[in-house]
Amino acid sequence: MAFITASFYFFYFSIVAVYVIFMPKVFSMVGYSPSEIGILFAAAPLVRFAIPFLFLKYFTFTPKVFNAALILAFVSSGLMHFSLEHFYALLFTNISLGIGMSLVIPYVESVALSYMPKESYGKVRLFGSIGFILVSLLLVKFLSSATIAVVFLNISAFATLIFGLLISKYERKNTLETKQENKSFSLKAHWPLWISLFLMQVAFGGFYNFFTIYASSYPISLEIYSISSLDMTIYLWSFGVVCEVFMLYFQAPLLQNNLLRVLQFSVGITIFRWLLLASFPENLYILFFSQSIHAFSFALYHSAAIMYLHSLYANKKLSQQFFAGIAYGLGGFLGAFGSGFIYEVSPQGLYFVASGITLMSFAFLWLESKKARSLSDWSD
Repeated sequence: MAFITASFYFFYFSIVAVYVIFMPKVFSMVGYSPSEIGILFAAAPLVRFAIPFLFLKYFTFTPKVFNAALILAFVSSGLMHFSLEHFYALLFTNISLGIGMSLVIPYVESVALSYMPKESYGKVRLFGSIGFILVSLLLVKFLSSATIAVVFLNISAFATLIFGLLISKYERKNTLETKQENKSFSLKAHWPLWISLFLMQVAFGGFYNFFTIYASSYPISLEIYSISSLDMTIYLWSFGVVCEVFMLYFQAPLLQNNLLRVLQFSVGITIFRWLLLASFPENLYILFFSQSIHAFSFALYHSAAIMYLHSLYANKKLSQQFFAGIAYGLGGFLGAFGSGFIYEVSPQGLYFVASGITLMSFAFLWLESKKARSLSDWSD
């Protein structure tokens, strides 16, 4: 099962690599403006935010629903060929792809955390980062047209479908446990935490959607290294993910500590990361250093967040769904939508704004930790 899950992560995050690193550039090549790109990337997260509330009231996250989401993601990737040059068709395709992708990953995260010990999660999840790196390094060599990027997207989506179906087959053997999950679920009980998770992803909107355009628009390498700015930007992405892999492999001792403190540290250092990115867009060494912080602001942060939620809520799949919906969904929507308009005014200002939003995320985490201590003292 570990091999199947690792393979799923590899190809799922290959899709993410194509979508996050290359599609903004592809959309720009086709002729879309930064604000249009922002809208395209904002639509899917908004729908993703609404979906968990439907499952809270009306649906159960079963293997059949998971299979349907896998098929939707695969079909949507194929529709990219026909919709790329038509804004509203592309908007619909982005939404359907986002729905499929957002339903798939919380299900797998929940299954993975249920069958493997905490210290093993990172060593399986890191295969997603490896897939991210390999696709980014490979595709940059072949990206002569928008069609090439979409073909890479299709291949990754098909492989994700296959390994996802294998995970679903395994989970059917454990349906009794799924049916026995407690249906009660409360956002209010940990509201500072949910606001913090949301704000963290709002801040990431400018990075995910515009870092490729931002870094490749500055002469960070042309004069000194005789490497194109786009190639160097891909190396920056890849270096960040290499640091992420390193963290995922060695993070287990850190995750044995207080998970809220781990989250606070990860958010705190991310504030510094955005300030560096805003202040030194032409300094290659500082850009690489800022990318090294991705080990903390994504890898360690994500692992600590899903594990903390897994420990807080009895309904494991729903908690992961709300994490995807509120953080990556609503947070991703506002981050993507707002970043396009801010970028048009000031590319560097976008990352100064991101640092301020991340500071707010840190403040709400502090409130959550204070609330948790108060509850602990009361129970004692």
